[in-house]
Amino acid sequence: MKMKKKSESLLGMAFFGPALVLLTIFLFLPMILTLIFSFTDFFALNPSLTHFVGLDNFLQIFKDEDFRKAFINTVCFVIIIVPLQGLGSLGLALLINKVTHCKKYFKVAFFLPVVMSLAVVSTLWVQIYSPEGILNSILGNFGISAQPFINSSSQALPSIAIMSAWQGVGYQMIIFLGGLQAINPALYEAADMDHATGWQKFKDITLPQLKPLCIFVFITITIGAFRMLVQPMVMTGGGPSHSTYTMVYDIYETGTVNWEIGLASTMAIVFAIFVMVLTVIQTIATRDKEGSHVDKKAKKK
Repeated sequence: MKMKKKSESLLGMAFFGPALVLLTIFLFLPMILTLIFSFTDFFALNPSLTHFVGLDNFLQIFKDEDFRKAFINTVCFVIIIVPLQGLGSLGLALLINKVTHCKKYFKVAFFLPVVMSLAVVSTLWVQIYSPEGILNSILGNFGISAQPFINSSSQALPSIAIMSAWQGVGYQMIIFLGGLQAINPALYEAADMDHATGWQKFKDITLPQLKPLCIFVFITITIGAFRMLVQPMVMTGGGPSHSTYTMVYDIYETGTVNWEIGLASTMAIVFAIFVMVLTVIQTIATRDKEGSHVDKKAKKK
């Protein structure tokens, strides 16, 4: 028996070992190096002159106007895209769930942009947003003058947010569809017997049943929105007037264009901490209060 357990342990390690090695090389080691470099002035083109600078990098980035602008732009992007993509995916899921014919076609049609490269999608939407593009042509038919969209500092960020929501809404739609199909039909039958309206069924049955999925979807959209890089890089180059310059874009340019690895590592640490804190706050804010209230009552009894 001991020999058998030992052989099973060795077999398990043989399967787990390669994954552990890859995780160490590409995840754990870079995380440790990023933390170490954040306290240094490491310059990739001259690493021999690296010095320990303590918290100077952290003080420097908060004094940096570009970093502050990138932070504000990123938060604004998240505020726009989270409700837009979250509610849009839920609405599409509800509509497709009601469709009786060609349901597979609609699933594929809305999910197709998700599997496309972001660079390709961004290039496509540059043409759509151009002054002679299809969107301005449609607006012209309604008597609306041509809009600058990504060429305007006030419209560029919302325009990219709309494109990003269109590209990613299909993924969350599939998740919500799975949740809708898992709801017990007997609940809706009972509601029909009580002459409940469509809104009452949605409010009292559909939403409570989908609440765990809603929390998951909104958290994933938030994390994905904070990682925005490809869209502004391809569509606007961070402009105009740094209106689409994001935190990840700033980290990329600082580390790979300016070669200031120490400063870029500090930005990455601050960015990661901020996203983790925001995710925890979002999870706590959307926690099922009714369920916790019931648990407290049960404990008292």
